[in-house]
Amino acid sequence: MLIHETKIRVCYGDTDKLGVVYYGTYPRYYEIARTEMLREHGITYKEIEDAGIVWPVRTLHITYLKPAFYDDLLTVRCTVEEQPLVRFKIKTEIFNPGGELINHGEVVLISTNPVTGKAMKTPGWLLDKLAPLIGK
Repeated sequence: MLIHETKIRVCYGDTDKLGVVYYGTYPRYYEIARTEMLREHGITYKEIEDAGIVWPVRTLHITYLKPAFYDDLLTVRCTVEEQPLVRFKIKTEIFNPGGELINHGEVVLISTNPVTGKAMKTPGWLLDKLAPLIGK
């Protein structure tokens, strides 16, 4: 299982008039965290795209528990429990500065051929890079 944490500081543009993080901002936090998770392990989206793979979002489920506010330093934890053979499932939890869980969800990406737009098996070279991190 791969677990990674990223810190994200809430900027003014992420909030509404009352200084509360706008609900539509959370998917961007999820994306930042998963990008940093991969980057920390030597895998970049650029490398993946240059190899002819794109990972569009198939599903996104989010549960909002408590608000986040302007200037909060949030901890975004991504968990990957299985190899992305075609579907890449990433569970995400967001914690406020006090360590309280304020948001959780799951995003499912699909390995896709950018020319045909069709789902494809994740290439072996990428699975080989992910295997030691995720296990299984």
